[in-house]
Amino acid sequence: MFDVNEIRKDFPMIQNRPDLIYFDNGATTYKPQPVIDAVLGFYNGYTSNVERGDYETAVKADKAYADTRKIIARFINCDPKEVVFTANITASLNQIAWGLGRSFLHEGDIVLTTEAEHASNLLPWFRLEKDLGIKIEYIPVDHQGVCHIEDVRKALNEKVKVVAMAHVTNVLGSVQPIREIAEAAHEYGAYVVMDGAQSVPHRRTDVRELGVDFMGFSSHKMCGPDGVGVLYGRYELLQKMEPVFLGGGMNARFSSDFNIILKDAPEKFEAGTPNIEGVIGLGAAAEYLMSLGMDNIQQYEKELRAYFAAKISQLDNIEFYNPDNLSGPITFNGKGVFAQDAAGYLGSKNICVRSGNHCAKILHEVIGTDQTIRASLYFYNTKEEVDRFIEAAAQISLENAVSIFF
Repeated sequence: MFDVNEIRKDFPMIQNRPDLIYFDNGATTYKPQPVIDAVLGFYNGYTSNVERGDYETAVKADKAYADTRKIIARFINCDPKEVVFTANITASLNQIAWGLGRSFLHEGDIVLTTEAEHASNLLPWFRLEKDLGIKIEYIPVDHQGVCHIEDVRKALNEKVKVVAMAHVTNVLGSVQPIREIAEAAHEYGAYVVMDGAQSVPHRRTDVRELGVDFMGFSSHKMCGPDGVGVLYGRYELLQKMEPVFLGGGMNARFSSDFNIILKDAPEKFEAGTPNIEGVIGLGAAAEYLMSLGMDNIQQYEKELRAYFAAKISQLDNIEFYNPDNLSGPITFNGKGVFAQDAAGYLGSKNICVRSGNHCAKILHEVIGTDQTIRASLYFYNTKEEVDRFIEAAAQISLENAVSIFF
């Protein structure tokens, strides 16, 4: 049984700061005690580098690091050798774009994406357009940021080599039909790159079932430590791709005549000393989420969001931008109030939300505003917190927002 009150006991931040309502989970999440214990266990019991030592603690670190690769493979249903550890999803998506640009793309090739994407899934392709001469085209989305399969099929042709988009968008929570998109793209021989930052932490993700070729996600958005990301790629494609970084640990041999022999994937993408404790903590986070059940998490969040949406829709002073979406954040503005001022007012009531453009700087072309407030939920949030939020949000006005500065 999914008992949110019991689950909340696992999170020291919730226990230590019961006064806070934390609705900024799209930016980063709280860490449960098992994750903290895993990181401290490395620091206190077997600190050493990985793949470099033959002594007891180094062997233990090697095993913990390798075991996490297996855990993540089980978490997203792939082979462990298809799991690459990076610094974050930004690093993962940059590696994917750069690797495809070096090994697969040519001048005039088309990359399809949408205007609802995060910067990390747009700017690397922008750079390739400038450096390589590829062409970026946008698939239309509706007013809720949803990309419809019929529009994808219309946009596909023989020159399209990549389709890159988020499974769940970070501002509106739009759920894209990734499996159908992947099937359609593969008919034209195009690769599918999925941004899983806002989907992997919240729903069961099976890369085999979805049919994507590449995916990235971040540890810190799924109860794990900061500074760790995952790059999933089909093994045969990873083997053909060049790594962005060169250095220790990723090469088998090199010689004075400039000949470099790289290791196989995934190691060839992991140059230098990794964030070992972060990776181990990520493994603990994935185990923790699987123990709760990803389907249970998704269902609880869906019900909580529906409750939140019904409540905020009743406020006359609020502009609610994504009432029709069933997942993701509640995105809104106070009428006549600048987003950051309204968020500051909520902050004065110990309510943590995000304001601004949320790194989706061309989404305003879809929703008509480039500044919004995002209240993003996770499975440890409650209806009681929503009720407290609604009480505060009902008081958002220009007068109240300005008053906190004086």
